[in-house]
Amino acid sequence: MRASGSACVFCGLVLLPMAGCQRQPAAAVAGEQPVIPVSRPVRREVTDFVEFNGRTDAVNSVDIRPRVTGYLTKMPFKEGAEVKAGDLLFEIDPRPYQALVDFSIGEVAANEARLKLAKANNVRAKKIAADTPSAITQQDLDSYQAAEDEALATLKTTTGTLETNKLNHEFTNVRSPIDGQVSRYYLTVGNLVTQDVTILTTLVSLDPIYAYFDIDEPTLLRIKNLINAGKMKPARERDAIPVLMALQGEEGFPHEGSINFINNRVDPATGTLTVRGVFDNPLPEHGVRKFAAGNFVKVRIFLGEPREALLVVDRALGADQGLKFLYVVDAENRVQYRRVKIGALQADGLRVIEEGLHPDDQVVISGLQIVRPRMTVKTEETPMPLIKPAHGGEGQIDPGLRRANEGAEPSKGG
Repeated sequence: MRASGSACVFCGLVLLPMAGCQRQPAAAVAGEQPVIPVSRPVRREVTDFVEFNGRTDAVNSVDIRPRVTGYLTKMPFKEGAEVKAGDLLFEIDPRPYQALVDFSIGEVAANEARLKLAKANNVRAKKIAADTPSAITQQDLDSYQAAEDEALATLKTTTGTLETNKLNHEFTNVRSPIDGQVSRYYLTVGNLVTQDVTILTTLVSLDPIYAYFDIDEPTLLRIKNLINAGKMKPARERDAIPVLMALQGEEGFPHEGSINFINNRVDPATGTLTVRGVFDNPLPEHGVRKFAAGNFVKVRIFLGEPREALLVVDRALGADQGLKFLYVVDAENRVQYRRVKIGALQADGLRVIEEGLHPDDQVVISGLQIVRPRMTVKTEETPMPLIKPAHGGEGQIDPGLRRANEGAEPSKGG
């Protein structure tokens, strides 16, 4: 037992130096200063903006109703197809209306003959009265004149009836009033349709198209303050207020349009004001139109004129109890905690920093989890990283921001 204990003590003495040798490299690694990538803020012109959700809607929407009563005999259009103004959509049995037209034509001809006879009798009576005044009384002359006037009035009545019957006969062909896309058949051939009551189908226009969205009251107040400060022009001073739009799944805001309607009152139930933008929706040579009525969309409107700002990549920001901060490295290579006020995220992944950042600051752009305030580090300065357009498509970058941010360069201080 004693030998065994001595052996254990000996083993412990042998193992202690070995354990010390294993810990020594770790201490050496821990003592090295980490290399932290830093970048200078990017200074460039930006335009403030706000984004909202909205829905598209057709500029023109029509319920197709018959203007005469009768039975459907033809429906020559294809459901869901695009049609032109004047295209035939439905035909109502025209035979009863053709019969009324023929009847009115006969009545007009008969009344034209009666008017011709009444005029001739009146002319003869007036000639007799002129040649032989005692041969005809004034009462007879008045009767001949009244007969002519009555025949003329009757002719006008029957002529009006003929025009009405012709119009009703024309209305048996139900035609498209606008260019657009037609819906399905609501009724089929053989059904009775009632004048101005029965809905046969619906029709919506396609190009251009509207996008409706609601602006909240804080944004309205912000816009008014910008206008009062002279940093934004009122709508009446612009030919068109630009607005950008994106469909679900699209990156950036590739569709440009203009605001053409702002409602005249704030909805007291929601505290929002309805605004409408209008966008082109052309038909490609080989393809389909981009928008349809009812699409869910995102819209972006710009606030004020372009201004110069400092920007950093969004991933460089940290959050501390809801407040945003950056780590910057000072001249002595010490990490400093810097609380900042942030602005809008740009299309290339850079975030506007409104307050708390200087042009010559060295911003820690990665490795935030391993740095701490007042920690001494080694820095490796690199250009501020940007996010490139997906699939290399420049058209997916916000076109308004692309124009505003053209020629941006990293800040060199001052």
